[in-house]
Amino acid sequence: MWKDLSASWAILLGIGCMMLANGLQGTLLGVRAGVEGFSTFTTGIMMSGYFVGIFIGSFLAPYLVRRVGHIRVFSALASLASISILLHGVYISPLGWTMMRIVTGICFAGIYVVTESWLNDRASNETRGKVLSVYMVLTTLGMGSGQFLLNLAEPNAIDLFILTSVIISFGLIPMLLTAKPAPAFGESGNMSVVELYKASPLAVIGNGLTGMAHGTIFGMGAIYASNVLVDVKSISIFMACFLIGGLMTQWPIGYISDRVSRRLVMAVISVVAIVGCMAAIALPKGSFAFFASIALLGGAAMPMYSICIAYANDRLEPHQIVAASGSLVMVSGIGLSTGPIIIAFFMDLYNVTFFFWGIASIFGLILLFTLIRIQSRAGLDVKDQSQLIASGSIGTPIAEYNAPDAVDYAEAVANDELEKLDEAEEFQEDLSKEL
Repeated sequence: MWKDLSASWAILLGIGCMMLANGLQGTLLGVRAGVEGFSTFTTGIMMSGYFVGIFIGSFLAPYLVRRVGHIRVFSALASLASISILLHGVYISPLGWTMMRIVTGICFAGIYVVTESWLNDRASNETRGKVLSVYMVLTTLGMGSGQFLLNLAEPNAIDLFILTSVIISFGLIPMLLTAKPAPAFGESGNMSVVELYKASPLAVIGNGLTGMAHGTIFGMGAIYASNVLVDVKSISIFMACFLIGGLMTQWPIGYISDRVSRRLVMAVISVVAIVGCMAAIALPKGSFAFFASIALLGGAAMPMYSICIAYANDRLEPHQIVAASGSLVMVSGIGLSTGPIIIAFFMDLYNVTFFFWGIASIFGLILLFTLIRIQSRAGLDVKDQSQLIASGSIGTPIAEYNAPDAVDYAEAVANDELEKLDEAEEFQEDLSKEL
């Protein structure tokens, strides 16, 4: 694994800087929108623009990478993202910010595609899960650390916009100086959402609803916090707690889900997420217990995406996993884009407390649908489940989907099953001869 990571130091350092900037700008824009007097609903639409861009970019970026290569796409999109955040600081308009958020989303989707396909290419089937896990830890730490940069200057000044641009530009340097050749980029087939739903209804619905929850947390969290917390430092801690909780539980929950029923895990963490929301509503805002409840919610909410992907893989044949990836991206993108808008509407209609009521409702729907599926369809034996930790299903909504050798990985899984079958047949033949 260390050899694979050392071969990818440039891309890892670059994405670390990008995530630091991404964490800062997401919270900064939410806080600054309140300072500028944007309504909650308008801010929700503006913040959802990023996820619309992620959705568009996840399909556009692979085409660009195949056309001009990883390093050029990474450099061009990072430069565009750097320009976009500066424009936020000099041109303040809800419509303008929404358009620029879409551009930023497209840029970061391309950065994710380049990074994750690069890491998939450099890693072997045996080390891919570990390499992607290191990548996820790095991106989570980057986004979490970015929250605290909000304290370096006043949100109503241009300084933090300039700082974000500088960090993004700095992240370009390692990639431009790397002597390693860029990997090749393959193209995979597609499976429609309807076909995927027939194979695994819970994976589709769970993935879409999880996208809504994640979009709400990162799209509306700063708006909620700026209304109920007293200072910028508390807002930073609030947003960081979601990521800290997810960082602490991502691996343990994945480990457990490989050893018990995946649907049981989804049901339990949905209940935990609801409990976290109710606690956050009831507890004094800004208290240690309040922030602990946010970490509990993040610890339940963040791993749900990986569990949904792993559950989909359980229900698909190895050769279908890559083909289904486009539909999984589409469903997740729809959830990420619509979640902030829907919850923002109700936050504007009632009050900002609906932020947590909305997230609780989303996980309530996941819990309800999970229980319905448990009653209507027999579960797989644990031994027949794909290995979440081993297969590297931990990742962003782009992870694994654009892996250049994902087909080889699927074939390797299939060949492994064939080898096991051959070994069993040989054992039976030897036993028959002895008898």
